[in-house]
Amino acid sequence: MIKDISISKRVLSANDKVANMLRDLYKEHGKYVINLMSSPGSGKTTLLESLSQTDMKFCVIEGDLETNRDADRLLDKGVLAKQITTGEACHLEAKMIQNIFPLLTSDSRFTQSDFIFIENVGNLVCPASYDLGAHVNVVLLSVPEGDDKVLKYPSMFLCADVVLITKADMTSFFNFDVDRIRNDLRSLRGNIELMMVSSKDVSSIESLKQRFQQFANDNYVSSHIYR
Repeated sequence: MIKDISISKRVLSANDKVANMLRDLYKEHGKYVINLMSSPGSGKTTLLESLSQTDMKFCVIEGDLETNRDADRLLDKGVLAKQITTGEACHLEAKMIQNIFPLLTSDSRFTQSDFIFIENVGNLVCPASYDLGAHVNVVLLSVPEGDDKVLKYPSMFLCADVVLITKADMTSFFNFDVDRIRNDLRSLRGNIELMMVSSKDVSSIESLKQRFQQFANDNYVSSHIYR
């Protein structure tokens, strides 16, 4: 007799196991962790450079296929940053974070940080599938990319707790329709928060810093379930 056997275990269960270990690690060290995801060139590193000019205390785990350029930019701003080069991998995985974590903790500046930012590899697809144990998932969408991306890449925006429209000072030059983004997000899931930010607008950076601080004060943890 032939029997059908149902297999429901997630293919990425090994990553999930490490992600749960990371949650314990973050808690042990008293760090609130923010996962930044976006396509290349959306302004993740620029955003972190801008936040470094506020009183927000943070360190950064950088993800790129090659080079240390983004980590070096942050180091030049006095930010503790450690680079992960993934080679051909288009995303960060929990094991990569686990492996580099001791390099963060060995630096004396780590104890002065309240937050850890994970700057994921620039990609609007793969990072949405990998749990890194972060408390909150933030997706950046820059104005020059266009206002049609939300429904083209639904898995990415579905995992977002906050969507940041970056380079917001350029909306008029690109006929960028913010209402379209807002409506498309609502069609995916009604409670995705939307914020406008620009490195040229100090008040928008300050508002974002305060929002991140509120997340931490509330001990907010994303309810997104990776599938």
